[in-house]
Amino acid sequence: FDAGLSKREIEIIEMACRELSSSEIAERLFIAVRTVETHRKRIMEKTNSKNFLGSILYAIRKGMVDIENL
Repeated sequence: FDAGLSKREIEIIEMACRELSSSEIAERLFIAVRTVETHRKRIMEKTNSKNFLGSILYAIRKGMVDIENL
């Protein structure tokens, strides 16, 4: 099962792995906090996760995020 995450969605997962909040992510990407929250919601839907941590684990398991470089 490939969730088909976009480059931006993977970027948001990586920032979340660095323990950045939605507001910090929004600030760094020059987007609204609401937009970050929408991305998180879509990521959860695409990865069929109950929460955002599940989405992060999915991305790590699938090799989409390299935790060594975080």
